[in-house]
Amino acid sequence: MEIITTHTNTDMDALASMVAAQKIYPGAVMVFPGPLLKNVEEFMALHKDTLNVRTVRDIAPDLVTRIILVDTKSAGRLDKLAGLLEKPGVEVHIYDHHPRGEGDATGKVEVVEMVGATTTLLVEKMIEMGIVITPMEATVFSLGIYEDTGSLVFPSTTPRDAGAVAYLLGQGANLAVVAEFLERPLTEGQRTLLKALLVSAEHYDINGIKILIAKGNVDEFVGGLDLLTHKLVDFAHLDAVFTVVEMDDRVYIVARSSIPEVSVKEVLEDLGGGGHPAAASAIIKKAKVDQVADLLLEAIRLKVRPPATAAEIMSSPVKTITPETVIEEAGRLMLRYGHTGLPVVRGDQVVGVISRRDVEKASHHGLGHAPVKGFMTSNMITVSPATPVSIVRELMIQHDIGRLPVLKEGKLVGIVSRTDVLRTLHGEVQVRHKKVYSGAASEQPHTNIRELMYRGLSSEYMEIMERAGDISASMGYKIYAAGGIVRDLLLGMDCIDIDLVVEGDGIELARHLGRDFGGRVRVHPKFFTATVYFQNGRQVDVATARVEFYQYPAAMPQIEASSLHQDLYRRDFTINAMAVSLNKDDFGYIVDFFGGREDLEQGLLRVLHNLSFVEDPTRILRGIRFEKRYNITLEPQTLKLVKEAVHNNMLARVSKERVWEELKYILLEPRPSSVLARLVELQLWDSIFKGVKYKEIKDVLDDLHRSVKVLRSWDLAEPDEPWMVYFIAVLHRTDWETAGVICTRYNLNKRQVEKVAAALNEWEKAVAGLGDPGGLSTSELARRVMAVPRECYPLILAYFSDNAARRRFRQVLSAICYDKPSINGKDLRSLGFQPGPAFKKALDAVWQARLDGVVRTREEELSYVKEYLSGYEGAIKSV
Repeated sequence: MEIITTHTNTDMDALASMVAAQKIYPGAVMVFPGPLLKNVEEFMALHKDTLNVRTVRDIAPDLVTRIILVDTKSAGRLDKLAGLLEKPGVEVHIYDHHPRGEGDATGKVEVVEMVGATTTLLVEKMIEMGIVITPMEATVFSLGIYEDTGSLVFPSTTPRDAGAVAYLLGQGANLAVVAEFLERPLTEGQRTLLKALLVSAEHYDINGIKILIAKGNVDEFVGGLDLLTHKLVDFAHLDAVFTVVEMDDRVYIVARSSIPEVSVKEVLEDLGGGGHPAAASAIIKKAKVDQVADLLLEAIRLKVRPPATAAEIMSSPVKTITPETVIEEAGRLMLRYGHTGLPVVRGDQVVGVISRRDVEKASHHGLGHAPVKGFMTSNMITVSPATPVSIVRELMIQHDIGRLPVLKEGKLVGIVSRTDVLRTLHGEVQVRHKKVYSGAASEQPHTNIRELMYRGLSSEYMEIMERAGDISASMGYKIYAAGGIVRDLLLGMDCIDIDLVVEGDGIELARHLGRDFGGRVRVHPKFFTATVYFQNGRQVDVATARVEFYQYPAAMPQIEASSLHQDLYRRDFTINAMAVSLNKDDFGYIVDFFGGREDLEQGLLRVLHNLSFVEDPTRILRGIRFEKRYNITLEPQTLKLVKEAVHNNMLARVSKERVWEELKYILLEPRPSSVLARLVELQLWDSIFKGVKYKEIKDVLDDLHRSVKVLRSWDLAEPDEPWMVYFIAVLHRTDWETAGVICTRYNLNKRQVEKVAAALNEWEKAVAGLGDPGGLSTSELARRVMAVPRECYPLILAYFSDNAARRRFRQVLSAICYDKPSINGKDLRSLGFQPGPAFKKALDAVWQARLDGVVRTREEELSYVKEYLSGYEGAIKSV
């Protein structure tokens, strides 16, 4: 007999987990171990016949061979069923989202992961197994997740919980039912306990951090202490809240934190608890509430870190300008270093600050030659190195300023920006540039993608990255995987390009990495980069964190060594400006200064700053390609900037080689037709394919993807250069003069130009011949098909709407590939003929005869060629 059970005082997550587990273990019986919480009782009153959950007295414990535990692994919470865990021959399976504690049961199967609700783990398992669920079951599972995550707003909520809910809504979950059973008023016991907690609440200021400890004591168990704690958080608006309640013979602690300096997980670990940095809990047996509260306060004093100060987060040394620096030069410096403002100094004294907005306004009015002293802000707000970050944040909000000079004895020693503040504070200030990663102090589940990396990357790449982290630590560096790898992991796409960014000497680290793996290293000192080629055929690019600046619009970038922030800021779009830490202390944590993950989730493509397309106009083409590849949309402001850049003909300022590089990437996309159509929408077509009429080729371009797939399924004549398939299709209806100019413009080589010319000259003949059901012989059709390059075959196929023409095309291609003569030049010599020009013509004639069915066997081929050569003038018979 198999049973599924959970903890006493069963809540909605526990009930939903039991129901989900029965979908995975359909032969198991659900058993309540003891009393239920009030809302579960009410729910079961309506659904007991449907769910059929039994009580302990309904089963025979001696017959149990397997016990499936959900939402708990503590024997102490199983009441009379606890003995089954020690019974010989009983197999234990565990599904739980609570951290492991002392005395917890172990199982043959264990799925214990830190998500918001255990139901989430089981829903993911059902999805993996392809188990079908009913709308009623989806509603039950939603109840479980919503209750334990506070409708997805508790700090313990993870993206996995939200993903599970999204799936359940798609399966018909009824939110009206969910609301009915979750939005119940507090029970009498909960109201009494909440009042006691409010009355007993004591406030503490520890290391400048505001903390509340509330105590309570009740005779019987009262469920929902996490809910009551959440209400205290709403009431108090403090940095951390701890509730300590004695119930039965146990003391329960529930803790919530809103700042990284207070990791409630670390605090409660000393008391045998666990959880997440922002949400944790503990249960202490046979203790008194006052005694536990004293121990808790002691643990808090030991674990709470002093708040970060301006000195710890400021940027230093500071780029400065003088009051006489002209506006135009100030703008160039901001662009070069990615700053949004600069302090203005005279001697060693700060006399003002000028922002990028001030510079842009002055430039707009034609005052680029004017000194900054006429536009800077002189009435400054400053801070000292010892100013806590919380004060810095309040000053920024109060005065609506984005940067604060840091002064020590009147001298400028650093500057703090909004981004610097957001490195240590999370979730309280919503701005465009934000940082998800907060260093080792922040361990919110949704910021770490370590598991995603192990699932999405090969073991070889993971070994390389882990070793790179070790090498970096030994050298005193910091290292990150940056760019496309984070984007593709979050999208669940294959990751084949691994780019590592080092805050240190990237080239030296690459050499160490190459030595450790016996690989080859190619160094590019001009760009501060190196490529490591490994023996298994894989490669990794390693770069020193660097900043690029452009001396003038559309120029090639100049490069300087810099920080990770500057390295990411130089990139094209926010979704490509994320990184993941490979450092041992925070391996797998996302660095996202600019909101790339949020943009990815919302399906938006956004540049990092307003001059992005001025600096590098090829980003326009790259953006359109990404937009279609990832099925996302250019964010409105970014779209506006694209249109401005197009209107100003910015692409004309870029070398043709760089435009061609991006265009070639477009032509290699799985569906280039949608990208090409977008070029038309954005009025870029004429500047890229001047003289080509898009309307004449649109239908063919739209159908080309299907033709490519059909030809690939035939396994006949793959193109040598796949990008040419669409390039030829774009040009196939133009005259050679227009096509030739485009080929020259993009510097195609001689062989490629010949292919384009052959395609333009011969494609119509091939289409006409293959489209005529009673026309040409197979050999003539083969000759016409062979007159065009393989890259033209999808174009030809796209012109056939009837299956008969498609079959003829396939037969001809099959004949070209496989129906070759069995004889060769050696056979001709054995017949007594001397080698010469006639040999090729003879073999060609035999092949045509074979295609047309005139000859079939080797003997017939020899007889045919002998007769052919005997009558061919110029064929020489050997003596």
